[in-house]
Amino acid sequence: MKTHQLLFRSLRMLVALCGLSLLLAAPAIATADEVAPDVLVKKVSGEVIDIIHNDKGIQSGDTRKAVELIEAKVLPNFDFNRMTALAVGRDWRGATPEQKKTLTDEFHALLVRTYANALTAYKNQTIHFKPFKMAPGDTDVLVRTEIKQPGAKPVSIDYSLQKGDGAWKVYDVVVAGVSLVTSYRDQFKQEISSGGIDGLIKSLQAKNQAPVATVKK
Repeated sequence: MKTHQLLFRSLRMLVALCGLSLLLAAPAIATADEVAPDVLVKKVSGEVIDIIHNDKGIQSGDTRKAVELIEAKVLPNFDFNRMTALAVGRDWRGATPEQKKTLTDEFHALLVRTYANALTAYKNQTIHFKPFKMAPGDTDVLVRTEIKQPGAKPVSIDYSLQKGDGAWKVYDVVVAGVSLVTSYRDQFKQEISSGGIDGLIKSLQAKNQAPVATVKK
């Protein structure tokens, strides 16, 4: 339980800096054949920080503006189909095409809410990039980072990216050694056990229809 809480507490507070610094690079990702994933992360970090610093709406907690930014810049760089399949686990194979589409859409919406809330919580965190290794021809890599916060212990946040159709896309985020996908898988398994795939869909829909919590400043 403590690990689970750490994961989501870290995501809410840190995803704005580290997650978006990785994901707000749609133009650069198109040249992924020439630029390594870790280089892309470093390149766009400054751009993201500038956006946050200059957007008074996001700074004041305007979640709507944060959602618009994420929809426009972040989502094209997530492999939501793979993330949803991994989160659902073996029950994914038994879902109908319609259920798979609905699950992916709802999981997509849930993560947008998480990222939007986290973006408005950005403070003074800094990102440190750990040594990166990638062999020629690799299509699945891990970009390892560490987030440093004033008055708190550093938190490791690592990104799993896969290259497909010439573009790198994120399919998992690991916070302090805990996988985002795996954490959701544990929740989804419980929902499926009690209500099947349709029960999980209803649970996600209920969460996405609830008011978005405001981050306390």
